[in-house]
Amino acid sequence: MIEVLIAEDQHMMRGALVALLNLEPDIDVVSEVSTGEEIIPAIRKLHPDVAIIDIDLPGRDGLSVAAEIHEAKLSAHTLILTNLSRPGTIRRALDARVDGYLLKDAPPDKLANAVRRIAAGSRVVDNDLAAAAWRADECPLTDRELSVLRLAAGGDDIPEIAENLFLSPGTVRNYLTAAVTKLDARNRVDAIRIATDAGWL
Repeated sequence: MIEVLIAEDQHMMRGALVALLNLEPDIDVVSEVSTGEEIIPAIRKLHPDVAIIDIDLPGRDGLSVAAEIHEAKLSAHTLILTNLSRPGTIRRALDARVDGYLLKDAPPDKLANAVRRIAAGSRVVDNDLAAAAWRADECPLTDRELSVLRLAAGGDDIPEIAENLFLSPGTVRNYLTAAVTKLDARNRVDAIRIATDAGWL
């Protein structure tokens, strides 16, 4: 039996995924969570074979959690299930070493088959999506510049970003200026838009 954890914050979507997968004779949903912070503790407790993770979760985003699962060598393989087909987002997922990347509008049998293949050790990424990701431009921003821009996109002001990242306000301003310059943006808001459209945030 393949044991699965589902991390999805939309109740209706999560319920549909649980119902669909539990119809499969060889798949059992053993846990369902709605935030990024709940994923790692649930994996450590239940040891599922596959964690199906939405990218846009409250708290920690799905890709950063998937990267941590890989780095910590936890038992679960990771399948990102999302509406986002932007090349930059797919590339971030591949960089996070996820085992699968599937769009939410995929047919139900494709999801079940992806779970089986990932549990068996294969990597499942739609060929067209993967090709688009590798053709896309690489993100010119450093990890720290992305972190600062991501917090700014979430509405944090400079003092809040500085506190969250244990930086001085002046250093935060420098990172924001560097991001604006590298993206050839007009200002911080424009830089956030460019990075979001490219799937880098």
